[in-house]
Amino acid sequence: MLRKKFVVITTINYPTDAVKKIASECQEWNLIVVGDKKTPFDWNWKGVYFLSVQDQLMLDSAYAKECPFNHYGRKNIGYLQAIQAGAEVIAETDDDNIPYSSFLVAVDRYVEGHLVKKRGWENVYTHFVDETKIWPRGLPLEYINESLISKTPLGEKATFDCPIQQYLANGDPDVDAVYRLTTQGEIKFKPNTVILADGTFCPFNSQNTIWWPEVYSLLYLPSFVSFRMTDIWRSFIAQICLYKVGKNLAFREATVFQQRNEHSLIRDFKEEIPGYLNNVNIMDILSSLTLSNLPERMSENLYLCYEKLVEQEIIPKDELRLLNLWLKDIESLAAVLY
Repeated sequence: MLRKKFVVITTINYPTDAVKKIASECQEWNLIVVGDKKTPFDWNWKGVYFLSVQDQLMLDSAYAKECPFNHYGRKNIGYLQAIQAGAEVIAETDDDNIPYSSFLVAVDRYVEGHLVKKRGWENVYTHFVDETKIWPRGLPLEYINESLISKTPLGEKATFDCPIQQYLANGDPDVDAVYRLTTQGEIKFKPNTVILADGTFCPFNSQNTIWWPEVYSLLYLPSFVSFRMTDIWRSFIAQICLYKVGKNLAFREATVFQQRNEHSLIRDFKEEIPGYLNNVNIMDILSSLTLSNLPERMSENLYLCYEKLVEQEIIPKDELRLLNLWLKDIESLAAVLY
């Protein structure tokens, strides 16, 4: 693989329109698709590096051999493959996000945008709509009304180092089951770029996000939490670790249109309950940790975050065993990361 840019997707479906379009139009990027036990055995598409279950078990990776099946966390194996191949940047998305022509164009970790600097939770979606009431999945329910009534003022434009960047999705964007059960209609976000300052928190997802090498260890999706919380709780930990080393998180314009795969909204709601009950507490716990401000100790900070959440009985202890395997694989690739 001569190209050093990678897109990672996991799927249980035959090649979707989104996968086909990314493969054909994103010529500067390698596309890795990670299968699972539910993925069709004959999955194949031109221009895609497909990792079947058998392929994954043959990798020189202790993590790949232990990662639970039938869980979104198997996407981690795709990240490891991209890192091993020397990825200079990793983008992640899902197989139901149809890319616009702007998708993965002019990618740069240095971003010009409006800074939001406040203590606590921020509903970033309010800066991408005018009158529409909307909030991202993972924003604590107890802060939603406040965020809709009083929008945080945006600062003047400036350029920031943002090694994690969340792009939005039009159509059926990433919102929680409470929103979907009570609201109908397509969403179209207006263009904007919003940068979060240290201490300002907003959940971000794994649907249209770009990561640079300094933060590759933070890509880790936990496997012993619910499907609807794995990327959200990852985002909380990532923000804590990112801010500690003096970097920022960017939210950017929609570059995909989501035609959402079939979901049971009640099942989504059930899987989001741990978040409704714990999200505020999680961020309070993580904010109180003493972490290193050295980028080379990012993995250590990551582990300390999970260790604390296990200690507080929010995440099962089994997660630490799997996280250790992930970090060992990451450590073996350290020459690529730094």
